[in-house]
Amino acid sequence: MQLKETFERVKRASRSLALLSDERRNEILNAVADAIIASQDRILKANGEDLAKMERSNPLYDRLQLTESRLEGIASDMRNVATLPSPLGHITKQTTLPNGLRLCRVSVPFGVIGMIYEARPNVTFDVFSLCFKSGNACVLKGGKDADCSNREEVALIHEVLERFGVSKDVVALLPATHEATGEMLNAVGYVDLCIPRGGRKLIDFVRDTARVPVIETGAGVVNTYFDKDGDLEMGKAIINNAKTRRVSVCNALDCLLIHESRLGDLPALVEPMLTHTPPVTLYADEKAYSAVANSSLFTLHSSLLQHATAESFGTEFMDYKLAIKTVASLDEALAHIDENGSGHSEAIITQDEQAARKFQAHVDAACVYWNAPTSFTDGAQFGLGAEIGISTQKLGPRGPMALEEITTYKWLIEGEGQIRPTV
Repeated sequence: MQLKETFERVKRASRSLALLSDERRNEILNAVADAIIASQDRILKANGEDLAKMERSNPLYDRLQLTESRLEGIASDMRNVATLPSPLGHITKQTTLPNGLRLCRVSVPFGVIGMIYEARPNVTFDVFSLCFKSGNACVLKGGKDADCSNREEVALIHEVLERFGVSKDVVALLPATHEATGEMLNAVGYVDLCIPRGGRKLIDFVRDTARVPVIETGAGVVNTYFDKDGDLEMGKAIINNAKTRRVSVCNALDCLLIHESRLGDLPALVEPMLTHTPPVTLYADEKAYSAVANSSLFTLHSSLLQHATAESFGTEFMDYKLAIKTVASLDEALAHIDENGSGHSEAIITQDEQAARKFQAHVDAACVYWNAPTSFTDGAQFGLGAEIGISTQKLGPRGPMALEEITTYKWLIEGEGQIRPTV
């Protein structure tokens, strides 16, 4: 294994993190946040090198792009993480057995967390802040699209760590190659947990290939159901925000389900998306297509209305594209989500509480919304400071993963010479 030496260094460095107090960790996180702002020119220059290799029309361009305001947001999130209570040393269970043994279950770091991600340079800082705060070392494997950005960011982190006398090996960035991905996934004994963050193809590959433990995150086929009792003005705002706020993120809306009794309101519901810059192309089933085609909107935006195909549903577009499906009932909407959802985020827009509660009880997803957009599925928005990813599995963490979700626990047992009787 060509990267074995790297993994060994990170593993050794992970043990040294136990010697750092939470106060010291917070001091270092704030110092990195300060460095992000002070060194934004060098970060933006590196990011510009990445952007120059990607067409501006590529929907991933926005996800790849860093700006002064986005760097300020990243630094703010890091400072916020520093203010959060430490997730370590929490006693989650404590008891004394009849034989006098005292048992205590206490939260501890995983050790080394491997992160595989694509064109998301913000993830480098987010992962570092959460891992460092929780006492974990991290091995980062970014995509080639963001390699210049990632390398400059890790170099900045290393400079701050060395200034504080902390081993820079608590953060390692692997080459942006498929071979490096394969080595991380096989780094048994070195990487305690691997988290992929990206599209379905990446996540499926990691899950099917890895010999180290994996938590699935990210891939989101997101639906929103506009019920027969949905409020029109609320619906317009929620649907537009869920779709157009950032199309390249995993919580972005992919499919609008609309009750057939509300097809007359469909043109009004989609108008904010059609007039958005850039506009959203609609892939509508026959009933929805007719509802929009027979409206005044069609004359102005005819090129943005397309007939849906079977592939339109169950697709994570990550682009200015939206599927629309007509349903005859709440049950039909639920059946569609059962078949096409990815377990990420789903939403219902309705004034009928009974329908909303049924939707929330039935839908099998990490986050289920009532009268709010799925764009809120985000660790920072949930008050977690930041996120390392959004888990779509059920074993272990589910939904936005932050400090608590990247810790495990161990049992501490105290005795006074007790021995177990022989049978």
